[in-house]
Amino acid sequence: MQLLDWLVLIGTTLFITLYGMWKTKKEEEETIDGYLRSDHNLSWFTIMLSVISTQASAVTFLSAPGQAYNDGMRFVLFYLGMPLAMVFISAFIIPVYYRLNVVTAYEVLEEKFDVRVRSLAVFFFLIQRSLAAGISIAAPAIVFSVILDWNSYFTNIVIGSIVTIYTVLGGSDTISQTQKLQMIVILAGMTIAGYLVVALMPAEVGFVDALRLAGKSEKFNTMDFSFNFENKYTIWSGLIGGFFLQMAYFGTDQSQVGRYLGGSSMTQSRLGILLNGIFKIPMQFGILFIGAMLFVFYQFTQPPIFFNSVETHQLSKSKYKTEYQDLENQHKANFIEKKQATKAYMEALRVPENEKTADFNQKFKQIEDKYHQSEQKSKEIRKEFVTLLKKNDPEANEKDVNYIFLTFVNDFLPVGLIGLLIAVILFASMSTTASELNALASTSMVDIYKRSIKPNARDKHYIKMSKLFTLIWGAFAIVVAQLSLHLGTLIEVVNMLGSWFYGTILGIFLMAFFGAKHTNSTSVLWSAIITQMFVIFIYYNTKIAFLWFNVIGCAMVVVLSLVLRLVLRK
Repeated sequence: MQLLDWLVLIGTTLFITLYGMWKTKKEEEETIDGYLRSDHNLSWFTIMLSVISTQASAVTFLSAPGQAYNDGMRFVLFYLGMPLAMVFISAFIIPVYYRLNVVTAYEVLEEKFDVRVRSLAVFFFLIQRSLAAGISIAAPAIVFSVILDWNSYFTNIVIGSIVTIYTVLGGSDTISQTQKLQMIVILAGMTIAGYLVVALMPAEVGFVDALRLAGKSEKFNTMDFSFNFENKYTIWSGLIGGFFLQMAYFGTDQSQVGRYLGGSSMTQSRLGILLNGIFKIPMQFGILFIGAMLFVFYQFTQPPIFFNSVETHQLSKSKYKTEYQDLENQHKANFIEKKQATKAYMEALRVPENEKTADFNQKFKQIEDKYHQSEQKSKEIRKEFVTLLKKNDPEANEKDVNYIFLTFVNDFLPVGLIGLLIAVILFASMSTTASELNALASTSMVDIYKRSIKPNARDKHYIKMSKLFTLIWGAFAIVVAQLSLHLGTLIEVVNMLGSWFYGTILGIFLMAFFGAKHTNSTSVLWSAIITQMFVIFIYYNTKIAFLWFNVIGCAMVVVLSLVLRLVLRK
């Protein structure tokens, strides 16, 4: 990074942080309600951006383009159920929270059942959200390890410490206010990056050409109507599984519930969450689209043999450097052939349908086959590279999907914009991690400490304990971040982790909202425990896609609760 990049990064970060602290320097920060619920002063616009930025972590902006680069844009199906989920939450769940005037979502469960059910849901939440917070911290560590050649483990400690201190000092209101500006910067940065991916392609490659090539390479593979439980992303897994996942995340996860409980009114909270559901799908589509265009870009500009430059550098200095250099030469030679094949394929795709003859179709088939063969050859060379990488170091990170977009930013963006895009990723990490740590702290303080340990203390004491819990969870998240650097596509890991628990948690909440009269605490408690064990069992013993875990978990809790109630009565 050049001096201008550092100035952009540091200047933007300082401005937004100071703005948030200035905007929220009020008396309500001295009360527990102000610290945890923003003293109910947030508008729908702030809520919408805060909710979006809490979900759209650095993982989203690092992993999603790489996900589309490798696997196409079908991940967008993950969000199909979101608009319906937002309508349901606005209509049925938010009114309950406001009527009961809760600080955390889990207080509802004791109101409807008892402290055992509340504690179990809190336990499930604390497990999955603390692990997700660690993954959120790990994402920007990837950035700095590539851009600045910093050690990833050291970077995790630095970034995790900064965001923990930032959350301790700020509280919920400061988080929401800074998230508003952070999200604006994030959207501007990703828009610029998307434009430059297309603009930096060779002059002879038009936007329509790029769309055709991406389509023929199955990067726009979004419309899958097959009903296959082992296929992660289909219309049905997105609509049904996605609906249940988004219901659980936005309706029961304190990291999101805490965002809209700070609304100045129920109407403001509802409006913010509804607009989030409308805006999220096109935003995610745009981020994935960048990845599809990156694939086309690297058909004409030679990509690295492996996008994780740190691992590549280590291999190039190892005892296998000769074998590595041989693979590099093969990679370069194949790219020259592939580039020619791509250009020929692009020219053939330009021919209108009414001008295609039998001879042309035969020739087109040969051109198309040559293009796909060169692409397959690239994959084979890359596979040999990964084998050599693991041979040299069994602990080496063989996944580079999280480095694809970052490599483009570092290699091709002009000075100044690199700093802006790094700020985007850093802000996304800060936004999500701050909300997660704030949610973990508020849940620990309200649902455990205040409920069972010290119920009648003053607000100042509870604020101090909230800050202490933030520090504890921040330290735990840093440990998790150190262990998550070798995982695959981080955006999938985060959502898979949530799907382990969200179905069970949602089932508990649905019984509290709609089925409390037809069951009891003991039935719900044991149903949730049995269901959670079953979900983990099918994860390890079947190939069922993780989105369906949310449906299975929720349905199983509801049905078992009703059945166990009848059994216990008899």
